[in-house]
Amino acid sequence: MLLDPLTLMLFAGVLLVNAGTPGPSVTALVSRVLTRGWRDALPFAAAMWIGEALWLAAAVFGLATLASSFFWAFAVVKFAGAAYLVYLAFKMWNAPTRPEADDTAMSPRGSALKMFLAGFAVTMGNPKIMVFYLALLPNLLDLESLSLVGWGELSLTLLLVLAAIDLSYIALAGQARRFLQKPAAARVINRISALFLGGAAAAIATR
Repeated sequence: MLLDPLTLMLFAGVLLVNAGTPGPSVTALVSRVLTRGWRDALPFAAAMWIGEALWLAAAVFGLATLASSFFWAFAVVKFAGAAYLVYLAFKMWNAPTRPEADDTAMSPRGSALKMFLAGFAVTMGNPKIMVFYLALLPNLLDLESLSLVGWGELSLTLLLVLAAIDLSYIALAGQARRFLQKPAAARVINRISALFLGGAAAAIATR
């Protein structure tokens, strides 16, 4: 059975407000765009979207108890993600700069797989995402009668909203990056981004 369009609109609106507020994940995403360009950040963003969809599924299908039973596993994932952000921050801080204003003038590009795993670890290491869905969904619909089609609609809505938010941040950061290609500017933005990434890692680890 299809969900009421009003329900999907309310879900999208609340998610837009919640996810649109910059947090550690968005900070890490923007920092990477500023130092390496938008292509380097896309795998990180895609992994965040997939992780959010998995947390939504966990909430919808009543896996909160399972998640709390295996809290240690989520803690391991969370600290692994935070540790990788610290590693990226270290690389950014020490990244060399060169006079030419090309795509290699800032910090070294990470592999797509590493960036994907970092984004996935950051998202899956934050069970509070599922708590948000557990608090929201019962006020919007009857989870016990939710069909697979309804879950699919929620998931698609979630992916579209998150993609719109994160791609907007990526586009804005990409525009700002055009003005930061000189070596002195690159060095400053590398180190500022490193500080932001370190702060994001600390925020994630202490949640």
